[in-house]
Amino acid sequence: MLMMEQTQWKVKILYDGECPLCLREVNFLQKRDAGRGLVKFVDITDENYTPEENSGIDFETAMERIHGILPDGTVVKDLEVFRRVYEVLGIGWVYAPTKLPILGAIADWIYNIWASWRLPLTGRPNLKTLVEQKRCSQESCGLAKTEPQ
Repeated sequence: MLMMEQTQWKVKILYDGECPLCLREVNFLQKRDAGRGLVKFVDITDENYTPEENSGIDFETAMERIHGILPDGTVVKDLEVFRRVYEVLGIGWVYAPTKLPILGAIADWIYNIWASWRLPLTGRPNLKTLVEQKRCSQESCGLAKTEPQ
């Protein structure tokens, strides 16, 4: 009898593996997960990243702001990702104040500023350039093709 693979993770987080600040956060969260597999970490910069395995979220969309996916396929974004992940890892109190209307609005506003400036603040090219670089790496742009003589 075939056994269906059960989803062990409670939240899948799509992160930018080339962002030093994002990696610091992911490393912290992985330590908190302690091998339990409650959070699935997916590096969107990995050459094997596919939108099909991640609720259709393409590289560009994922790079614009943080995305999380719940086991039922529901997509969450922005601070809601952190609220979910921290709660699953037993440290939900860290983001609990952001559930309050006024504090939540301020936190969301700050996150939106951060998301807009994340790339330049970490010394990276703009999103358009990164998307083009990703497309080129997938299509082997720039490689000289020679015709047989």
